[in-house]
Amino acid sequence: MGSKSSRSGRCTDGFKRDAVALVCSSGKTVTEVAREIGVSAERLRNWVKEDAIDRGQ
Repeated sequence: MGSKSSRSGRCTDGFKRDAVALVCSSGKTVTEVAREIGVSAERLRNWVKEDAIDRGQ
């Protein structure tokens, strides 16, 4: 998986894409994946929602 940026807690686009893909493919909940990768569940949930919008869903 990509890496989080070390400055200001911002995450790279690649990290976000990988995180969303993990939620979609793992069968785990957003909360479980968020805990595993070290981001808040709310942040990851927003990334998943943004991805769905970007894909027109």
